[in-house]
Amino acid sequence: MKAIRRRRTLSAALQRAHLGVALIAVCMAGITLTLAALFTLRALVNHDLGLIGRSMSYTVEAAVVFDDRAAASETLSMIAGTEEIASAELYDLHGRLLAAWYHTDNGSFYPVEKTIARLILPPPLTIPVIHDNVRVGEIRLTGRGDSLLLFLLRGFAGMVGCLILSVLSALYLSQRMLGGIIGPLRDLGTVAHAVRTERAFSLRVPPAGIAELNTLGDDFNSLLDELETWQASLQSENEVLAHKAAHDSLTGLANRSVFEDMLEHAIESARTGGHRAAVLFLDSDHFKDINDRLGHAIGDAVLVAVAARIRAQLSHGELVARIGGDEFAVLLTPLADERRAQALVDSIVDCMREPIALPGGGRVVTSLSAGIAIYPDHAKDPETLLSAADAAMYRAKSARRGGGRQSPEPQNEEGGRPGHASEIQADLKGGVESGIATK
Repeated sequence: MKAIRRRRTLSAALQRAHLGVALIAVCMAGITLTLAALFTLRALVNHDLGLIGRSMSYTVEAAVVFDDRAAASETLSMIAGTEEIASAELYDLHGRLLAAWYHTDNGSFYPVEKTIARLILPPPLTIPVIHDNVRVGEIRLTGRGDSLLLFLLRGFAGMVGCLILSVLSALYLSQRMLGGIIGPLRDLGTVAHAVRTERAFSLRVPPAGIAELNTLGDDFNSLLDELETWQASLQSENEVLAHKAAHDSLTGLANRSVFEDMLEHAIESARTGGHRAAVLFLDSDHFKDINDRLGHAIGDAVLVAVAARIRAQLSHGELVARIGGDEFAVLLTPLADERRAQALVDSIVDCMREPIALPGGGRVVTSLSAGIAIYPDHAKDPETLLSAADAAMYRAKSARRGGGRQSPEPQNEEGGRPGHASEIQADLKGGVESGIATK
């Protein structure tokens, strides 16, 4: 497996770029200035050698004419010894060496000086010796490189100093750029990371001192505004959809799917916790008559009223759901006492005795049949427990019908046949019964 290459940060890249630019600039400037100075120094050395050579030619003119070697050597030594000359040689007209002087003070840097002189200084300079406008000899002068070496050392020291200053300046500028460029980019990256990982759409990028980066931050903040609005709208729609998916659209109670899920969790919790749970199955006795005689709008109003009354009898943590047209179910978990289930049925029965006010102004009285099933007494799984409560409810309903109770015809307040819905007060009570499931 290839090792993952670590990516450089923008700060490191900018610092490296600044240092590189500074090094290149200083080196190029140093080399250019050094070459220009060397060419200038070479021209000056050549000019100085020419002046020294002409001075020597005037001085040794008589010695050359009279072939006085001792005087010629003394003159060369006197003049060349005070100048920066490596060697001075005097020749006659026939090319014979009359006198010579050589620099003998060879220090530790003499090999370096000699190499520099050979590479940089001009070749030996030849100056003619003139007597009465006639050439009688010549002087050959070679310059020394000690001044060049000192110049190069000083130039190198200056270049190193400039290089250090440039490096420090580059580091300072990179830090300034870190605050001006990398800081806003880091803020932008931090906000973007928080939005991606935490969905923190409320965060915003702070203003930047650089116009382009500030524009980028403003555009990103505008995008976050749109995303925040979109997220809020989507969250609201999801909440509405989730509520619709879990609740009955007419009564606002939980629907059958939610009730079955809660029942399954309740039984699992009761199984592991060692407690009991109860299901109450409630069914309206005369809802079909209400729908047929008074209309579906009145039927819906009755269902809404029945649901509200059942919900009002429940304590915290007890669930009621509409699981069919006129069928309701209540989940009691954990069930500490079976008497709580019977007491709740009784309270629901009592609350149904009050007539239900209809939208048109009339009233109607309805009733419920109820069945109770308890886990684990009557069933040990959700489906069987709900079926046991349903069966108990039907046994209660059948027992009441077997008693010969009849639902009377709806009457208006004057005792005649029913008229408009706003005039109806129907007595459809017919008795309220409940039953408990058996094994």
